[in-house]
This record gives sequence, C-alpha cells and structure tokens, in this order.
Amino acid sequence: MNKKLRSTLVLLAFLFFILIAGGAYLYFVQGKKLDEKREKLKDLQAKALDPQELLAQYQELLVKSNRLDSILANREFNIPQNLSSIKFYNFVNNITNGFSDKAQVNIEFLEQKQEKEFFYHEYKLTGFGYFNEVYNLIFGIEHSKELKKVVNVSLGNLVQTKDDEIPVYLVNFTMTAKAYFSKDNRFAPATFVENNLGAPTLYDAFYPLIRNEIPPNVDELLDVQGATLLALIPEGAFIADSKGNTYLVWEGEQVYLGYLTKIDYQNSRVSFILNKGGIIEKMDLELDRTELKKKTNEK
Repeated sequence: MNKKLRSTLVLLAFLFFILIAGGAYLYFVQGKKLDEKREKLKDLQAKALDPQELLAQYQELLVKSNRLDSILANREFNIPQNLSSIKFYNFVNNITNGFSDKAQVNIEFLEQKQEKEFFYHEYKLTGFGYFNEVYNLIFGIEHSKELKKVVNVSLGNLVQTKDDEIPVYLVNFTMTAKAYFSKDNRFAPATFVENNLGAPTLYDAFYPLIRNEIPPNVDELLDVQGATLLALIPEGAFIADSKGNTYLVWEGEQVYLGYLTKIDYQNSRVSFILNKGGIIEKMDLELDRTELKKKTNEK
C-alpha cells in the first residue's frame, strides 16, 4: 500500500468518525434538548388562550374590581393614597366658606408621622366663631370621607363688643387634626364622593343665659312695657305703646323682646311672654273697665 492510498484511508476514517460522533451528539445530546423544548412548547400551547377567553377573564376581573370598589365607596371612611399636605387647607376652606364674617380659622402644618401601616399629616387649628360654626368645623373634619381625626380640643368664651352695639358671643378654639393616608390604593375607591358634612344645629352651651344688655328695638316692634290695651276685635288687639303709637297684633305675633301668646276675650286681657336678657317674664294687659264704662255712659 503506497503512501498516498494510506493517507486517503486515514482521512476517510477520520471523516467517518466525525460523522459518527456528530450523529451521536445530535441524537443523545441535542435530541434530549429538543425533547425538552418540545415539552415546553406543549406547555405554552396548553396555557395559551384565545382572544375570546382572554376577554372573558378580563370582564370577570373587571366585575370583581368594581365590586371591591363599590365596597370601598360604601364604607363611611376611606384612606387615600399619597395625600398632599395642601389638600387639608382646601378642605377646611370649603367648610368655612359659609361662616359669618365674625369667624376666623388659622391652620398650621406641624409634621408627617407614621401610625402602624398608615401615615398622617398633623395640623394645628386656632381661631374663633359662633358656637355652631366651630361645631360645624369639628363635625366636618370628623365625618369626612377621607379619614381625619380631631384631637386635643380646647374651647373657651369670647365676647366681642363695640360702642353702642350688642355684644357678640363667640367661642375660641385650639385643636389638633390628623389627615390619614397610605402608600398604596388598597383603602381608596376609584371614584371619590364626599360624605354629607351638614352638621345639625346645637344649642349654644357658651351663650350666657342671663345678660346685662337688652337688644335695641331696631324693627320698631310694639314695646309692651308701659303699653295700654285699647280694644279687642275679632282681628286682634289694639294696643298703644308709651309713645302713643298704636298697633294691631294677633296671637303668636312678635313684639319687642317677645310674643303675644294669648287673647282672652272673656276677661278682656292679652298675655305676653318676654325675654329680658335671659330673664323670662309673663306680662298681661287688661282693658280699663272704668274708662270703658265711662265712655258707655257718655253715649
């Protein structure tokens, strides 16, 4: 065997070996990987959903989301996400928008704190106003849809007086308020609707029962003090005040400092209830029967 033939046979043997090794690699190594990829492809195909099924799942999730949102919306309080400290100023301004010109509310931001898994902004509120204005402020903060709390409330009397004017009885206040919020939206509905913040009217516990001053008769009503009952007619009672002015008044009609409560035709008498600086008085006026008899005899 010559050298050239031997070299050719060696080359053929080497090529054959490569073919055998390559086939074995493809069969035993790559074949296993291909099988794994086929299995993965089968899994993906099994999990693949058509558009209609995806749409059905989306609608089902949307219904669940709306139901959850409805539950949150119907709760008395919610906790908003990432609340701005400025929002509380706007909230208080909306509440105090209808207050009288006597009222004054000051707001001071104190700090941000954490309480368990929630956070809150803390504010200091000071000022004064009529009793029910201060109550409306506290009521609005406590009943707001977005959770807020009033703590450390201090109330006191405040009397404002000016020359020749009726004293104004107000209430001054100092309180601390907390506005809560969360880092996520788990506790807030998608659509915010504020609660009804209309507070009921309460009796002013700071208003003095007895006062030294008597309000002026600015409406020029009948002043019963020193008045004279002139006559009783079906339409009411003719009464003259101490200055000679005559009035026709009926049961329930307002007079200066009170009301005419009863007309007694049988006894020729009219009765009044008067409030003189917190002191309640009953006052009666009767026809002067002597004068009435004298006038009858003259006729």
